[in-house]
Amino acid sequence: MYEIFEHTADLGLRIRAPSLEQLFADAGRALFSVIVAHLDAVRPIKRREFAVEGNQREYLLVDWLDELLFTFETQRLVFVEFDVRIDDDGLQATARGEPFDPDRHGTAHEVKAITYHALKLERRPDGWLAEVIVDI
Repeated sequence: MYEIFEHTADLGLRIRAPSLEQLFADAGRALFSVIVAHLDAVRPIKRREFAVEGNQREYLLVDWLDELLFTFETQRLVFVEFDVRIDDDGLQATARGEPFDPDRHGTAHEVKAITYHALKLERRPDGWLAEVIVDI
């Protein structure tokens, strides 16, 4: 589960999930919900594998979202489904989506960067919580 919140001239992503892997998957979906106006129009027809190294979870989250944003910017792919596996060395993930179609998907915001400002990732009694600010 995720929600978007206003933050000065930026937008924040607040993600809650029962597991760390689900949190990273939901964070990916949250990012694309900020970029694409009609995320429900994205079909999971193309598959892309990701590997991100790192053992500090907060930075791993930023690096994961950076990788997704880079893929969108360079390959114009939008993703809607994510299978994420996290271990001591980093993250491996499979993302499913399709090439960006501005007519069908629409554009919500131009995300310039994932920031470290007010970055939060913490385990709670009911699962995990993360907050990430994106520069728009």
